[in-house]
Amino acid sequence: MEYLDFELPIKEINEQLSKCRVIGDENEIDVTDTCEQLEEKLKAAKEDIYGNLTPWQRVQLSRHPSRPYTLDYIKALCGDTFLELHGDRNVRDDKAMIGGLGKINDQSFMFIGTQKGYNTATRKYRNFGMANPEGYRKALRLMKSAEKFGLPIVSFIDTPGAYPGLEAEERGQGEAIARNIYEMLSIKVPIIVVIIGEGASGGALGIGVGDRINMLENTWYSVISPESCSSILWRSWEYKEQAAEALKLTATDMKKAKLVDKIIKEPLGGAHYDRETAFQTVKSEIIKDFKALDKLSTEQLIEQRRDKFDQMGVFKG
Repeated sequence: MEYLDFELPIKEINEQLSKCRVIGDENEIDVTDTCEQLEEKLKAAKEDIYGNLTPWQRVQLSRHPSRPYTLDYIKALCGDTFLELHGDRNVRDDKAMIGGLGKINDQSFMFIGTQKGYNTATRKYRNFGMANPEGYRKALRLMKSAEKFGLPIVSFIDTPGAYPGLEAEERGQGEAIARNIYEMLSIKVPIIVVIIGEGASGGALGIGVGDRINMLENTWYSVISPESCSSILWRSWEYKEQAAEALKLTATDMKKAKLVDKIIKEPLGGAHYDRETAFQTVKSEIIKDFKALDKLSTEQLIEQRRDKFDQMGVFKG
């Protein structure tokens, strides 16, 4: 387990607990009482640290290398029923954007989402979760297929942003994202969005228009990352913590601003501490949202989705 800087007190207690158990095993000494005291101390430390996280600390948790990614959720939800689909039928298959068909229980869904890598090789393969225009065009192709066959859509968001390279701009990055936003407002099947990690800028918005938008507890959603905001406003990344506070990017901030519908509770310490519980919680929320949306007619679905986004923000004449 990797520990973040603010988790070092937890690391120290865990190490003490491990040493205590080793001493007991090696010397055949009863260390039950000492271990129980350390376990209580560990529980209290976790509750204190994770119960008082700053916005920047939540950003750090959202990027934790052990945190489950899109394919982890899909495989946990669908098992062997998931069939990945590839390509935008124009340029190539973008490995940072994945999608395909799968079943949760007996209900078929079209899944799309941004995928990061687990090590140097896979991060490069997945382009660090930053999709090119063909990735967004692939996502739209799959959403249109879902619409054709009457399948609900689940979109998982975990991206530091759309790929900002010159070649991406030459192939129409802005147009691809804008097209997705425009089209998703009129898709005739339910769209459930789940932010499972980072939700940055247009890269997230390109697959982020939905009837239900849910955020896991330790995720963030913003027009810009704290580091980039800091570099623009203060000409330095040193002010990223202040930027994270000012951007109001946490799940609590988003829910308060009525930009998301629900905050999904994570296990204490984050989704990576207890993956199975995180998977089951997300599964339960997706099923719950689908059952509610499935009762609506196509006209009601589209009208409510459009109204939802029309009401965001403050406008002055």
